[in-house]
Amino acid sequence: MNYKQKVGQFGEMLAKKYLERQGYEIIEMNLKVSYKELDIIAAKGDFLIFVEVKTRTTSEFSGEEATGYYKKKSLKYAIIKYLNDNDLWEKEVRADLIVVDINKIKKTAKIKHYKDIL
Repeated sequence: MNYKQKVGQFGEMLAKKYLERQGYEIIEMNLKVSYKELDIIAAKGDFLIFVEVKTRTTSEFSGEEATGYYKKKSLKYAIIKYLNDNDLWEKEVRADLIVVDINKIKKTAKIKHYKDIL
C-alpha cells in the first residue's frame, strides 16, 4: 500500500468514527460497484447515505475541488447501480462528502461534512 492509499484509508477511518458519533449506522465501507468504489454507506433515520471521503494533507488542492463534475457523475452511477442491485428504491437516498484535512505538523485533523452534494 502506497502513502496516498494509507492517507486515504486513515481519512476514511476518521470519517467513519465521526459519522458514528453523529448517530449514523455504518452499513458498508469500500464497496466496489462496477469500476467505482463507494467509500462509506451509512443509514440515519429514513435515509441511506452514500459518503465520498476526500483526505488531504496539503492545502494545495482541496477535497471540495477534487469532487467536481466527473467525480459526482461517477458517484451517481455507482449509487444507482447499488440501488438497482439491492432493490432499495423505496429508501430515501442522499450523497454526502466528508473532507478530512490533516495537519501533519500539529498532528490534527479537521472534518468538514457536506450533505446532499448531488
